[in-house]
Amino acid sequence: MSNPLGSQAVTAGPATPARPRPPLRIGTTILHLVTLGLFGSLVFALTMVLLGVGLGLTLVFGIGLLFLVALVYVLFGIAWFEIERVNGLYALDGPSLRTAPQRGAGLGGFLRTLGAQVIDARMWQGIASFTVAGLLGLVLIACAQNAVWGLAATGLSAGGRSVEYHPALGPLFIAQYSALHPLVYLGIAVLSVAAMVGIALLHRLITIWIAGAGAEAAQLQDAARIAEQQRAGAVRAADVERTRLERDLHDGVQPRLVSVGMTLGLAQQQIESDPDGAKALIAEAHTSTKAAITELRQLARGIHPSVLEDRGLDAALSALAGRSHIPVALDVQLAARCSREAETAVYFVIAESLTNAAKHSRASELRVTVRLRDRTTLWARVEDNGAGGARVLPGGGLDGITNRVLAAGGTFRLDSPLGGPTSLEVGIPCAS
Repeated sequence: MSNPLGSQAVTAGPATPARPRPPLRIGTTILHLVTLGLFGSLVFALTMVLLGVGLGLTLVFGIGLLFLVALVYVLFGIAWFEIERVNGLYALDGPSLRTAPQRGAGLGGFLRTLGAQVIDARMWQGIASFTVAGLLGLVLIACAQNAVWGLAATGLSAGGRSVEYHPALGPLFIAQYSALHPLVYLGIAVLSVAAMVGIALLHRLITIWIAGAGAEAAQLQDAARIAEQQRAGAVRAADVERTRLERDLHDGVQPRLVSVGMTLGLAQQQIESDPDGAKALIAEAHTSTKAAITELRQLARGIHPSVLEDRGLDAALSALAGRSHIPVALDVQLAARCSREAETAVYFVIAESLTNAAKHSRASELRVTVRLRDRTTLWARVEDNGAGGARVLPGGGLDGITNRVLAAGGTFRLDSPLGGPTSLEVGIPCAS
């Protein structure tokens, strides 16, 4: 088990569906829109400055290109903020916005990555949502101003004082003449408040639609990526298992059976001239045949142990720990049985971990812990006090563990600093 960097993690699993009915949260939405209306113009000005400076200085030794690159990642930051804001405001479960994956090394790879970021549809959806929210925020601020003015004018007019409204300077109250009936001012305030609520509802409708469309596409992409990981993991796991079986048959059972055939051939030649010697050879062949049968049973047990099927994971792991060359402290607490696929995956992960520890870790003790978490995930942890430094290598034991976990849609984490200790954790969905 070896990784000089310390830990590795691999995660696979189904995307979490978004909630069908987001909460209203009118008051919080109004506060969001007021904030975006006040500061959105500053953000817009910053992006325009970066765009203008970038285009203006592009011909000056390419300096402007640096500003354009900065603009791309400023836009990404705006979109990321907007998606997180909408997800948090309306309790959506949409995935976070991620930067485009690296498309190669060097300058060419960076430019391809930058181009992929520029054409990222979800980033532009986030920017569109932010822009709409900022514009709605400006309208909402104007409605709030009218509401305050209407309420104040209602009180002044009802008290016999004159009222005048100056739109350039905001609400001004000048005792000159009563222009309108107090109920008119009250109506203006009520309509302004109603408009604020309507703007908040409109914001909810638009942003959820934009975020929902982007989240659905991102979830489909994640599901496709996870399915591809699971398919590739299953293929690699099957290939590693096939290679192991071929090696075990070639190095173990096959030579023994060849030896049995040669011994029986010698016995056949000696059966008339040396009956006693032939009987000894036949007895030797009989012993070798029984040993070959035992090895074949062990191989069959390695494919799928019958005790796991009949008595469950606890009994199968107890038998596995009993055959280990290193003392194993086994702690299995399972309130119920999990699916056959999940139990098989965890069994083989632990079996391969014990084998790796015996071969490479120089450990003197092992601890295996298995739990059923929330009745949905079969979780296991294997720890040893060995030398550490484990890492995943193609075709190695840890690679086989990773592939099997990915194929089962689970999670895998390895922590193995140099000098030890080494710990490996896996979580497999029970319905895998």
